[in-house]
Amino acid sequence: MNKPKVIVTRQWPCEVEAQLKQLYDVQLNESDVPLSTDALKHALQTADAVLTTVTDIITADVLNAPNKRAKIIGQFGVGYNNIDIQAAKGQGLTVTNTPHVLTDCTADIAMLLLLMSARRASEGERLILNQQWTGWTPTQLLGQKVTGKTLGLIGFGRIAQAMAKKAHHGFDMKILFYVPSTPDQHIVDDLQATRCDSVEDLLAHSDFVSLHCPAGVTTKHLINEARLKLMRPTAHLINTARGDVVDSDALIHALKTGEIAGAGLDVYEGEPQLNPEFLTLNNIALLPHLGSATEETRTAMGNRVLVNIAAFFAGHEPNDKVV
Repeated sequence: MNKPKVIVTRQWPCEVEAQLKQLYDVQLNESDVPLSTDALKHALQTADAVLTTVTDIITADVLNAPNKRAKIIGQFGVGYNNIDIQAAKGQGLTVTNTPHVLTDCTADIAMLLLLMSARRASEGERLILNQQWTGWTPTQLLGQKVTGKTLGLIGFGRIAQAMAKKAHHGFDMKILFYVPSTPDQHIVDDLQATRCDSVEDLLAHSDFVSLHCPAGVTTKHLINEARLKLMRPTAHLINTARGDVVDSDALIHALKTGEIAGAGLDVYEGEPQLNPEFLTLNNIALLPHLGSATEETRTAMGNRVLVNIAAFFAGHEPNDKVV
């Protein structure tokens, strides 16, 4: 029996690629250069499964390619806003993602950015790298204390809860959160967390605000000029969710004018391009989308894609089916 044909759009961890070679007739992307629109269409036309990442923009135009062979798109990541889900559904395509396995590592990055921003770590590192540090002084790079402060979480899913656990039990932080749905009361009680009635209420009462909401029409520029003005001048904004949740121009203005003290970003509007004004700021910590970037997590993500497509090819519904 012929093995299913699988096309992988980016380079994956070696362990996962080795398994793909054993199990499937696989086409890997050894150059790790993102596929063009035409190449994505060709992948859908020539493979039984196309394994995508957040860098693949799977539009309705791509999904409407004629004479498609593919029946499943296996997304390497928990987010799938790069895929036109309604168009995929209309084409009868199954789409899966990889939840659960990247929770702790992404929460770790959120805490890292919080600490970096609060303690002005990026600014301090630049002093060292640029050979501008002249020695310790009593008032050099004074930041904000983290222990005992208030952390506000917009969104309260797995990653937000993992960050809250680290912050509350590790740094004795008070936890506020806002989410439209109703979370597990046992989790809320364990964290001694308080639910806010609105985003505005949370922003006004938090020393640190961390974003954990999905990208979409309802969350685009959720953090905008008006809402940034509600934050404390000593507050910090952390984003490890998706770049377009924050209005970049409004955030840059707030950082330049001192409306807020700092920010830590792992994601950006239009990444990998980002607003060049970010590079002129001292009061910001910038990382290149490292949320799940550990050997253990990226391998686990790949393995989860393998489980999903194996279930599909065996005639079963994948556990992580999106549509």
